[in-house]
Amino acid sequence: MNNRLKEHREKVGLSQTELAWRAKMAAQNISAIERGKLAPWPKARKALAEALNISESELFPEENKNGKDGR
Repeated sequence: MNNRLKEHREKVGLSQTELAWRAKMAAQNISAIERGKLAPWPKARKALAEALNISESELFPEENKNGKDGR
């Protein structure tokens, strides 16, 4: 899974723990998603994008290119 979670998280100056709190997720999941070990469910993708104030397509460009829009 290709994602830009770490890039965007660091850009806004959040730790994994802070992002997890904003997205109502476990920090371990943030780490696993950033490393490509966990593919987030559509609800989690949406929560992460909202927590970072960006679109899902910016955060997960490959999924949107392949026709998966997180709905």
